[in-house]
Amino acid sequence: MSDAIDVLSAEADDHFHDECGVFGIFGRQDAAAIVTLGLHALQHRGQEAAGIVSFDETQFHVERHVGLIGDTFTKQSVIERLKGTRAIGHTRYATTGGAGLRNVQPFFAELADGGLAIAHNGNITNAMTVQRRLQKDGAIFSSTSDTETILHLVATSKERDVNSRFIEAVRQLEGAFSLVALTSKKLIGCRDPLGIRPLVLGDLDGAWILASETCALDIIGARFVRDLKPGEMVIVTSKGIESVFPFEPQKSRFCVFEYVYFARPDSSVEGRNVYDVRKRIGEELARENPVDADIVVPVPDSGTPAAIGFAQAAALPFELGIIRNHYVGRTFIQPTDSIRHMGVKLKHNANRRMLEGKRVVLVDDSIVRGTTSQKIVQMVREAGAREVHMRIASPPTRASCFYGVDTPETAKLLASRMSIEEMADFIRVDSLGFLSLDGLYRAVGENGRDADSPQFCDACFSTQYPTQLTDHEGVADNVRTLSLLAAGGQ
Repeated sequence: MSDAIDVLSAEADDHFHDECGVFGIFGRQDAAAIVTLGLHALQHRGQEAAGIVSFDETQFHVERHVGLIGDTFTKQSVIERLKGTRAIGHTRYATTGGAGLRNVQPFFAELADGGLAIAHNGNITNAMTVQRRLQKDGAIFSSTSDTETILHLVATSKERDVNSRFIEAVRQLEGAFSLVALTSKKLIGCRDPLGIRPLVLGDLDGAWILASETCALDIIGARFVRDLKPGEMVIVTSKGIESVFPFEPQKSRFCVFEYVYFARPDSSVEGRNVYDVRKRIGEELARENPVDADIVVPVPDSGTPAAIGFAQAAALPFELGIIRNHYVGRTFIQPTDSIRHMGVKLKHNANRRMLEGKRVVLVDDSIVRGTTSQKIVQMVREAGAREVHMRIASPPTRASCFYGVDTPETAKLLASRMSIEEMADFIRVDSLGFLSLDGLYRAVGENGRDADSPQFCDACFSTQYPTQLTDHEGVADNVRTLSLLAAGGQ
C-alpha cells in the first residue's frame, strides 16, 4: 500500500548498522555450500543482500540476491548452480552506494587475462575521486559501490601479472578495506595498512579460508590459523599460500567499535575474545559510573555482556527485564500515531514482574539518535520501575564513521549536539553515564588511550580520523566543531 510505513524503520535508523562480512575458500569440493554456512555466521554484519561467486576449473558462476542468507542461498538449486572447488561470498549492508541488486557483491568481470571477482568490508574514502578519474579515461561503472573501483583499478593496471596488478590497485586506495578476491587460479585476501577492519585466515582439512570473523570458522569446524596483519596480502593457489606486504608499515588502528558492538560475542578478533572484552567494558562502566539501584537490566541483545559485567562489578542482581522478540520481520502497517508508538514493542517488551517498584540500571551498547533509548525508558517506566538509570557501554558517539559503518550524519547524532545532562533529559532517565575512552581502552587490554597516537580507530568517539577523507574534505573539521560545541567547548 502506498501510504504504509515500516514501524521498525525509525528504530533501525537509531542504531549503527553492521557493515559487511566476507568469506572465501580454496580447495574444497563443496566450496559454495561452505561459503553459505560461513555467511550464515556473518549474517550480523549485513542483512540486506548477499552474493557468492565460484569457479569450477572451466568457468565462473555468480549468484547475487537481496535478502537474508537463509531465505536465498539455502535452496539446493542455488547451491548446485555454484559449482567448483573455490568460492568467495559477501553479506551486505549498504554503506556506500544504494540498495538494490546492482550493488550486491561480489562484483565479477571478465578481464583481458580471465575472470576476477571481488568483495570487501570497509569503505574506500577516495573511491569517488578515483572513479571520476577512471571515467574520464573511458571506464564505465555498472554500480554505485566503492568496491567496483577496485575491479577497475586491477583491470586498467599495466603490471605484468595478477599479483602486481592487485598491489598497484590497492596502493591507490584510502580508507578501510578487508577484501577477498577470486581468479581462475587464486584466492586473494588483503587488509588496509591500518588494519581497520578484521580478516582472519583459517584451515579446513587443507582448504584455506578467509573470513571476517572467527565465528565463521567455528560453524564449519575450521581451524583458526591467525589474523591477517595490517597491510598484508595473502595469495592462495594450488601450490600453497604466499604472504606479501604491499604498503609501507604503519601502526595498527583496528576499529575499537568491533569490540563494543559489531563483532559476534563468540568471535575472537585481534587476539581478544569479544565476549570477555564486553564483560570487562561493563565492569569498567560500573566503576566509573556507580549508582544506587536494585537490578541491572540489559537492552538486548547487544547490551547483555556489558550488563553482566556491570552487575558483577556492582554486586547487583542481573535480570532480563526486557525481552526481545527475535522473529520480527519488516512489518508494514498504517502510519497512525498509536501504531508508531507501539513499534518498539514489536522488538522489545518489558518484563513487568522484574521491573515493578525497582530502581533499574539499563545497560546498552551506545546511543545514536536517542529516539529508541527514549522509547525503551518509557516502556520500563510504564512497567512500574521506580527509577531508571541508563549506562552506556561506550563513550558518547559524536562523529560519523567513514570506514564501513552506516551512521547518521554527525548533526543527527545526539551526543554531537547535546551535553550528557541534556541527553539524560531528552531520554528521560534519572541519570545517564557513558564509559570513558580510557575506560574502553582498559577494557580492551590497554593501560589507557595514547592521545598522541591512539592504538585503535575511535573516530566516532574522538573525531580523530586515522586516514585521509579525500571524498569528504572539510567533514572532519566540521565534526570536531560540532563535538566541541556539544562538550561545552572543552
